[in-house]
Amino acid sequence: MELPVALDMPGKIADFLRTAELEPAEQTALDHGMTVRRGQGYTLRVSAVPAVHRQLLACCQPLDGGEGAPVFPAQRKARREHENRVSTLAPTGP
Repeated sequence: MELPVALDMPGKIADFLRTAELEPAEQTALDHGMTVRRGQGYTLRVSAVPAVHRQLLACCQPLDGGEGAPVFPAQRKARREHENRVSTLAPTGP
C-alpha cells in the first residue's frame, strides 16, 4: 500500500486542474490541498498517494500544447516543474 506524499504544485497547474474533469480521488486531493503564498503567485501543497499525483500530472498534458491548443510558456514551465517533482516519487509496482 502506498503512503500519501505531500508535493507542492505550482498555482498555474492547480488553477488549470480546477477547471478539468477529474476522478473523485484526484478532486479530493486537490480540494484538500493547502495554499502557500509565493511572491506574486502561490503553490498548492497536495497530499496524496503517488498514483494520484501521477494522474493529476497526466491531466496537465494540454499545457504543453498540441491539437491546436494555445501554448503559454509560463504554464508549460509550471507543468515541467511539477513533472520533475512527481518524477522523484518512487515508481509504482508491477
